[in-house]
Amino acid sequence: MSQVQDLLTPIPSAYHTDERAAIQEMAREFAMKRVLPVANELDPVQGEIPADIRKEMGELGFFGILAPEEIGGLGLGVFEYCLVTEELSRAWMSTASIIARASMVSRSDFPLPDAEEKMRQVVRGEYLGAFAMSEPGAGSDIASVRCKAELDGDEWVITGQKMWVTFADGANYLVVVARTEPYDPKRRHAGIRQFFVPKEPGSFPDGITGTPMRKIGYHGWKTWELALDGVRIPKSYVLGGRKDAKPGADPNEGFKRAARHMAVPRVHTAARAIGLARGALEDALQYSQERIQFDQRISDFQNTRFKLAEMATKVEAARALMYSVANDADHGVMRAREAAMCKLFASDMAEEVTSQALQIYGGSGYTSEYAVERYWRDARLTRIFEGTSEIQMKIISDSLLPKPGRK
Repeated sequence: MSQVQDLLTPIPSAYHTDERAAIQEMAREFAMKRVLPVANELDPVQGEIPADIRKEMGELGFFGILAPEEIGGLGLGVFEYCLVTEELSRAWMSTASIIARASMVSRSDFPLPDAEEKMRQVVRGEYLGAFAMSEPGAGSDIASVRCKAELDGDEWVITGQKMWVTFADGANYLVVVARTEPYDPKRRHAGIRQFFVPKEPGSFPDGITGTPMRKIGYHGWKTWELALDGVRIPKSYVLGGRKDAKPGADPNEGFKRAARHMAVPRVHTAARAIGLARGALEDALQYSQERIQFDQRISDFQNTRFKLAEMATKVEAARALMYSVANDADHGVMRAREAAMCKLFASDMAEEVTSQALQIYGGSGYTSEYAVERYWRDARLTRIFEGTSEIQMKIISDSLLPKPGRK
């Protein structure tokens, strides 16, 4: 198995440093020895990520990869973030996802008086957020948000519904996307802003009720539908731009902020998808050498060998694209188009590769006795969250062609 892993995950010489190799090896050892056994035990029963796993992840610095060293972070880049993410996702995608809950609010944007101490808690994984953007009628189309925020004296009052809010119960705060102006079809993006709503882990604040959503995968934590009914927060708890959101501020600032901040999460999702595909591939390689049919290992059949060869090639191609985009980001160039391409290619690849791996397992793959079905279920989600594959194709095509209807 170690030979398979070494074959599949070297850091190319153009990007290789001893520090990156050490981080990758450390993350891999933690993922395989600590996370994978827990995932194999808890995911089939929809158990949650244990507190001790989260604590260890904080001690290893996984929540502070992108945070500056002066507040306890590692001060590293998107490249290292992706290295760690792939390794964690290879074991359990939910652990690769929870580290993103440390980057919901930037250091300069934290609206609390003890922001510096809160950021130190963030990088230890002790103060994490959840993102509440989607609604029953607003998914990938952010401009369709109907949740409203009205200024009442020195407080914002937020009312509306939110869906797909993963970790809403366990988070220390919510970032809620809401409108400060009535919806206008001619100015769909105007008045959209993000609001900081503090809460206690394990409960919801006054005015918020939640219902867990029944998912087919992405276990390890709950995903919620939330109802906000007159939730009150201080006026200063609007994130980004003018804190009062009065006339004079860019009316599209909130929408631009939400769209702008999707680039790194999309590369992060590509890393998660690659980890899932690699897990399925490595397991299928191992299984194909153990499974005997017609008096020989199924790995001896040309069909199986060629299938595995094609799977491995697609994993490597997705990783090469991810490395390129992550490297550009760390050199100050993060383009929406390339981030979209990375997410599109990796997530589509992951669904295909995990499905092929399950096919190699045959009937055994369609049971919870093997992790391959988990990789398959979770890979399907990567084509949906952080913008569907169709949204990524829209971003890419809009960057290549004039908008439809324009000559």
